[in-house]
Amino acid sequence: MFRFLHAADIHLDSPLKGLEAYQDAPFEQIRQAARRAFDNLVQLALEEKAAFVLLAGDLYDCDWKDYNTGIYFVSRMGQLRDAGIRVFIVSGNHDAASQITRSLRLPDNVTLFPHRHVGTHILDEYGVALYGQSFSARSVTDDLVRNYPQGDPALFNIGLLHTSLNGRPGHEAYAPCSLDALCSKGYDYWALGHVHQREEVIRDPWVVFPGNIQGRHIRETGSKGCTLVSVEEGRVVSVEHRELDVLRWALCRVDAAGCDSVDRLLDLVREILENERASADGRPLVVRLVIEGITPLHGRLYENSPQLNEEFRAIAVSLGDVWIEKAVFNTRKPEGPAAVYSGDSPVESLMKSIDSTQFETTSLMEFIPEFEKLRSKLPPELLGDSDPFRPEKEELSALREEVKELLMGKIQRRGHHEN
Repeated sequence: MFRFLHAADIHLDSPLKGLEAYQDAPFEQIRQAARRAFDNLVQLALEEKAAFVLLAGDLYDCDWKDYNTGIYFVSRMGQLRDAGIRVFIVSGNHDAASQITRSLRLPDNVTLFPHRHVGTHILDEYGVALYGQSFSARSVTDDLVRNYPQGDPALFNIGLLHTSLNGRPGHEAYAPCSLDALCSKGYDYWALGHVHQREEVIRDPWVVFPGNIQGRHIRETGSKGCTLVSVEEGRVVSVEHRELDVLRWALCRVDAAGCDSVDRLLDLVREILENERASADGRPLVVRLVIEGITPLHGRLYENSPQLNEEFRAIAVSLGDVWIEKAVFNTRKPEGPAAVYSGDSPVESLMKSIDSTQFETTSLMEFIPEFEKLRSKLPPELLGDSDPFRPEKEELSALREEVKELLMGKIQRRGHHEN
């Protein structure tokens, strides 16, 4: 029997995004989060006496500011070497974009799979065959799986691959391949990387995305970590998710439908934040609040959103180690414009037109062509993580409501002046 760890998308020294505007944010914890999560990975490997560790791409986060990132990694690999633990790595798109990475001398217990062809390593003491191919460039659009050899039926076969598989929302289509192609190789376990959300794609054979080890922004919520695999007599007997993250991101939905006052809403927000904090097991927590539902408070929420944001922040701070990344107001009135205006009135037509408007990226670019020029100047990694020109549907819905509230307020004030 032996165990191994499968991790991916470490993104060492990648900045966490979303708290830049807050002076009281835990900047030291934010800056060190990826390293501390990786320390937890190393410690887990030592505690579990892992036979080896697999890192399925994006160990780094493009070019380093200096060599400290590489020195840190080498020192942690030295700890594993002293314990007799080997490490096998395939580089991903972020690793391939780094020029410094290519000149880093790795410790002798670390094996980086080649990028020109599929490499094979046999671990006789465990009866294991490992196969992998690294990215040669940032954007790899070829199906790398077709070059992987057939598994040896006398061994426990593991494939390492950084891939989008057949496509995953929010991830570039790098090294695309089909699930059937993976299964056809006769491997016992596919250690995948690139997708930051944990997913056990199938279990026969095991095809696993472990997710990243530390959430970096609000699109990477929930528990983050690695996968611990136990093998006995040539077959997988257990696959466990192990938490490694040191700071957690959460999306909290607050249903304001039952709130008849702002005080009641604030009490509800406090209750939800307390529950989320408890589920984070003592980790610092960064939250996006989404206030939704049909409520008579709708107009007041939009009018007083700056003040409410400060109220939410105050509640979070009072709980300790909780920060509000953003509050999105996505509520609706109990009765729409049709209850006030006739069905064929210009005002109702305007409101319906706003509701039906689809703020797609393409239409934004048509409205303001300079957007695309500015977007092209932004770093690719920024656009990949949280593209400001491709907001989420929820944010677009909130934008529509804000536009409606703004127009209705102006129309009503104009009406009062005329009367």
